[in-house]
Amino acid sequence: MNLEIQTAQLSAELDALASFSEAPAPAVTRVVFSETDRKARGYVKRLSADAGLAIREDAVGNTFARWAGSEPDLAAVATGSHIDAIPNAGRYDGTVGVLGGLEAIRALQRSGFRPRRSIELVIFTSEEPTRFGIGCIGSRLMAGLLDAAADTRLVGKDGETLNHWRTAAGFGGDLAGVRLPQGHYATFVELHIEQGPLLERAGIPLGVVTAIAAPASLRIRIEGEGGHAGAVLMPARKDAFCAAAELVLAVESAAKSTGVIDTVATVGVCEVFPGAINSIPSEVRLEVDVRDTNEARRDAVLAQIRDACEDVAKRRGVAVNAETINADTPAQCDARVVESLTRACATHGFGFQTMVSRAYHDSLFMSRIAPTAMLFIPCRGGVSHRPDEYASAEAIACGVLALAETLADLASG
Repeated sequence: MNLEIQTAQLSAELDALASFSEAPAPAVTRVVFSETDRKARGYVKRLSADAGLAIREDAVGNTFARWAGSEPDLAAVATGSHIDAIPNAGRYDGTVGVLGGLEAIRALQRSGFRPRRSIELVIFTSEEPTRFGIGCIGSRLMAGLLDAAADTRLVGKDGETLNHWRTAAGFGGDLAGVRLPQGHYATFVELHIEQGPLLERAGIPLGVVTAIAAPASLRIRIEGEGGHAGAVLMPARKDAFCAAAELVLAVESAAKSTGVIDTVATVGVCEVFPGAINSIPSEVRLEVDVRDTNEARRDAVLAQIRDACEDVAKRRGVAVNAETINADTPAQCDARVVESLTRACATHGFGFQTMVSRAYHDSLFMSRIAPTAMLFIPCRGGVSHRPDEYASAEAIACGVLALAETLADLASG
C-alpha cells in the first residue's frame, strides 16, 4: 500500500478553516453554534462530500462522514476531533484531528485500499466549554454520560439553553437519540497536537497515548462581610478575598502533596464582589480544576481542598461553600489500538514515545463506548489555546500518515 499525504493541500485546508473566525488572524474564535461555527462546519462537510463520504448529523450537531467498507454491517472504525475554538485560540487544536482524519481517508482512497469495515470521520460538537461551561457535550451525549435533560439544564452565560442554541443552528430532534450503543464503533482513534512540550523537547515525532487524565471541577463561594476600607479595623474584618487567597494556595499545595507529576490543579476563575478599591470584599467566587490519570489520587486532592475550605471558614469567620460541577473518570487507552499505532509508527520509521494526555479530549468519553487511543504530534513550545499555537506541516503529515496506516489496520480486522 503506497500511502502519500498531500501536505500542501492539507495545510491550505487548515488555513482556510482558520479563516472562519470571530477574531482577527492569527487568533481563532469559533464558539459552538455561532454563525462562524456553522460556516466552518459547512466547509468541512463540503470537503468530506468531495471525498465521496456519506454525511449525517445528529440532534446536537455531531457530524459523521462515512467511507463505506466492503462489509458495511460490521462496526465501523472511527477517527475525528472538534473544530470549535475558545476565544483567542489557535488554528490546530482539534482541527488537525478533523482535517487530518479526512486526509488520512483520502490517502487510503488514493492508494487503492478497500476497507473491510467502514471508516467514519466524526466532528464532535462543543468540545470546548466556552458556551455552556462544560466541555465535550457531543461525545458525552454519544456515550450516554449526559441525558436528554441536558437540553434545558445546560444554560450559557447569555441565559439561553442548549435547546435554544442547537435548534437555532438547525439541529432538531430528541437528544436521547444521540447516544450510541456499545459496539457501534469497533475502535476510535484521535489525532491531536500534544498541547505540551514533551515531544518537541525530546525531538520525537509522535506520541502514542496510553492514558487520558480527567478533570474534576469545583465552584467555591466565600461569603464574608463587606465594609469601608478605611473604617473597619483589621481585627474585626471578615475579608472574603483574604480567605480566597488562602484557598488558592491550599489548592496548589494539595496538588503538590501527591508527589506525582500527573496531578495538577488550577484556580482559573476568581470573581470578587463588589470590586471597588475602597470596599472590603464581601464575596468571592472561585472555580477550580483538578486533574489526574488516577481517579483515587485526584479525589484525595479534592478532599484536601474541601478540608481547607472548612478550616479557612472556621478560622476567618466566613462562610465557604464548595460545589462539585463535574468529576469525570480517567481513561486507559485500549491495548490493541495502542499496538496498532505503535506498529504504524514502526512501519514508517517514525520515532515515538508512549505518554499520558494531561488534557482531556472527546476520546475520554469515546473510550466509554469503544476501544480508544490517541496519537499526538508535537507543537511549538507546547503552546495551545493561544494565537501562536503552531504545528509544522511536516509534523502534521507525519501524524496523518501514521493515522492512515492505523485506520487501514483496524478497518481490515
